[in-house]
Amino acid sequence: MKYLPDFSKLSDKELVKVLKRHNIGLTADEARQVAEVLGRTPTLTEAVLWGIQGSEHCSYKSSRRYLSQLPTKAPNVILGPGEDAGIVEIAKIKGDKYGLIVGHESHNHPSQIVPYEGAATGIGGCVRDIACMGGKVVAVMDPLRFGNIKKNEARQITHGVVEGIGGYGNPIGVPNLGGDAYFDDKYNENCLVNVVAAGVVKKSQIIHSYVPKSAAKEQWDIIIVGKPTDNSGMGGAAFASGALEESEKEKNKGAVQEPNPFLKRHLLISTYDLFDILHKKKLIKKVSFKDMGAGGVTCSTVEQVAKSGLGAQIDLGKVNVAIEDMPPSVIGCAETQERFTWMCHPSLTKMIVEHYNKKWDLPSVADNAGAFVIGKVKEGNYQLSYRGEVYVDATSESITDALSYKRPLVGPKKKLKEPKVGEPRSYKKAILDLLGSENIASKKPFYEKYDKQVQGYTIIEAGLADAGVIAPLMDERVSADIKKIGIALSTDGNPRHGLIDPYQAAINAVVESMRNVAAVGAYPQAITNCLNYGNPEKKEQMWELYEGIRGIAKACNEIKLKNHKKHPTPVISGNVSLYNETKKGHIPPSAIICCIGKIDDYNKAITMELKAAGSTLYMLGTRKDELGGSEYYRRKKELGANIPTVDFKQVQGEIYSVTDAVDKGLITAAHDISEGGLAVTLAEMSFGGWGEGRFGIDVDLEKVPQKGLRADKKLFSESGGFVVEVPAENQKKFEAICKKNGVTPYQIGETTKKSHIVFRNKDKVLADIKVEKAAETWLNGLRNKL
Repeated sequence: MKYLPDFSKLSDKELVKVLKRHNIGLTADEARQVAEVLGRTPTLTEAVLWGIQGSEHCSYKSSRRYLSQLPTKAPNVILGPGEDAGIVEIAKIKGDKYGLIVGHESHNHPSQIVPYEGAATGIGGCVRDIACMGGKVVAVMDPLRFGNIKKNEARQITHGVVEGIGGYGNPIGVPNLGGDAYFDDKYNENCLVNVVAAGVVKKSQIIHSYVPKSAAKEQWDIIIVGKPTDNSGMGGAAFASGALEESEKEKNKGAVQEPNPFLKRHLLISTYDLFDILHKKKLIKKVSFKDMGAGGVTCSTVEQVAKSGLGAQIDLGKVNVAIEDMPPSVIGCAETQERFTWMCHPSLTKMIVEHYNKKWDLPSVADNAGAFVIGKVKEGNYQLSYRGEVYVDATSESITDALSYKRPLVGPKKKLKEPKVGEPRSYKKAILDLLGSENIASKKPFYEKYDKQVQGYTIIEAGLADAGVIAPLMDERVSADIKKIGIALSTDGNPRHGLIDPYQAAINAVVESMRNVAAVGAYPQAITNCLNYGNPEKKEQMWELYEGIRGIAKACNEIKLKNHKKHPTPVISGNVSLYNETKKGHIPPSAIICCIGKIDDYNKAITMELKAAGSTLYMLGTRKDELGGSEYYRRKKELGANIPTVDFKQVQGEIYSVTDAVDKGLITAAHDISEGGLAVTLAEMSFGGWGEGRFGIDVDLEKVPQKGLRADKKLFSESGGFVVEVPAENQKKFEAICKKNGVTPYQIGETTKKSHIVFRNKDKVLADIKVEKAAETWLNGLRNKL
């Protein structure tokens, strides 16, 4: 069907039925706006295209006006938000810079419907975002949120997602550097699968995703590369921008793409080789390159020409397909995986096509895969034709100029209260209970599914510290000092904080991610975000999104870059995932943050495991009555009200103190205080990331400041901070660094040869736990529930 019924003759109710029947992601009002722009009723293909480009996933129509609050500029930013990924400087070389490319995406709805494929293609899409910037992909991470682990469906989704991440990430040869995972009832019908991917590129070798203004005059060619187009992923962006409906589950499976990691690996390696050729021949300025994700052929082509105010002439009959006689709306808009789009000067066309089809023989890797010329860049309108008929005819700017809404915002009227919770009868039992919680216990059942060492750049792998560390320049032709540069990555965001205060929750997510990279010795350089929220059409849920953005902006503006103290920590990339709701309710406001940190010498990076007996344990950051949203309260089926708050000056001082001390070799282990509070932090330091450490601790809560605070609140409050291990000979130097940064370090105990975790109040022992018992509980807490 080429044409839709005349919108002007339909009521809104009738129009909505037409749109729904054809799976078009537009409201009746939006569809009428499209008709007004075109001066006629759109074709089916045009309506599908506008529905994708106008989706929340692509257009940010509800969030865009607020995202401008985020600080995106700083001296270390090479490329901020606006293309497929952001780039932050990690090294300077003669006349050039090395940048770390970072993308942050979500694949939530697909993973709820088809967990394995949804998670796998989530990895695939984010990896393509990095590659299309001209870089080599060096790491992925996966922050995950699942439903109640006691429910069969939640466990099945968990297994499928984890298998999908490993089943895709491992074959493409990209190490998994970590992530985090939470389980909560409010994710029962709507899991979250966020993905972070990172790569390396020289500034001079960045490939942009837009053509120059001269491309039309020079008649640039349009080339698609990769898997033949099928009907999988059709309407994926629109699907991701709507509420999940159980009744639509089977239908929505078609909106999930089908992964082929082996083709992707071949595609990546062949593309890296082409990058080298383009670099050596100085042809980077004669190409534009974009991944083919949401909206498939149409969106990957229209977005490349729109920025320069140009058009294109594309023949869908030249697109390689896996299924004969698909309608043009499907050929043009299906989100088939493992594809890229090049636009290039015609003098390069033959070389690029033969590079993929002959040198790398893509057609032999998958049936009908390869590189195909499908059109040209031109002046005037963006046009799609098929078998002699035109199916899209509009200016590229009218297609990409996103819809925009100013949604109403209303905060909650309900005020939360702190529960009346007495001290535990057995502190030992309470601590072991926390260590065995699925939200705190070792995530080794996940990590062991992933390849963490492929490529050989991994310095600290997932689970051993608060952040993963890689040395991505290790094999580059650079000086020994540059080769030693380490990059730390961490993802964070406590969903229960979001239930109490979405503004403070977002602040806490930023701060914890920064603390985590600092705990390995890396200075925070930038962040990315994935904003996972509910339905923006509901004013209370739109308010939660607004508050989350405001919180991220506040934290980034307050915590300055170490080497550029007048500049905020920049946000270089991100994603917004809305409509995370079902008829049973919406997810907790979930701002998930990735922090990128840099350490000048990766050999200095440290883990959380204690290294020796007789060291002093210092705590940075005071304990407060802040158990709101804590895991301790969750185990008691309480939420609370007193969410952890942040003194930005103190947090910045703590981060600088820890990173300065690591740089000078004064600290041998560090761990941030977060889920489970001080008790869990110290226990995890005793047995370490593999559960094999055996040094004990002896901590006196009388030395933990804040008089009048009960022992359980000192132990289990999730007020942020650090615990660090400092050898006796380094104490004075460490304390001097803290003083310089305006921070008070508290000596709260020491490490011991006796393999016991001991907490006392002066002479009264509150808990005495064998390290081996604590480690066993922690190692099996999640595994035994899956």
